[in-house]
Amino acid sequence: MLDREGPVPIYKQVAGLVRDQIERGELEAGDPVPSEAGLEKGFGIARTTARRVARELRDQGLVYTIRGEGTFVGRPGTPRSLRRLPLYRKIAHDVVGRIRHGEIAPNRAIPGEKVMMRQYGVAKVTVRQAVAHLREQGWVFTVPYRGTYVANSDKWPPDDQGF
Repeated sequence: MLDREGPVPIYKQVAGLVRDQIERGELEAGDPVPSEAGLEKGFGIARTTARRVARELRDQGLVYTIRGEGTFVGRPGTPRSLRRLPLYRKIAHDVVGRIRHGEIAPNRAIPGEKVMMRQYGVAKVTVRQAVAHLREQGWVFTVPYRGTYVANSDKWPPDDQGF
């Protein structure tokens, strides 16, 4: 529980809670720490406060950040956990699942940036990476000022590629 009236700044309290997870082994070297959006939602804090949490943990040498991918336990260069995909890949994988199951048909729009930001609790840059990945794989195409749409099935990659 955060002490919002006490002398310790909120960002230091949240950083302490994440540090405790690392020390208990709940978060291991290479594991992602909660995103800014996840911290914001989970602790009811502002985005700027969440950024200060990540900075505090970096200053303590507990984590490192890769822009657009997240913040990970360990020092820069620590290999990321193989069992964990970057968030943008998880989002892209989920969208592909919806396409394959017919929830989003060809030539129909995928959810917009704001919808996916709320749904997955991530920053805009993460959603944009997911959409870029889907575009590179051939799952979607983007029409400027209109949105991103599911490509025709003949453009989709084989089942064993990309996901």
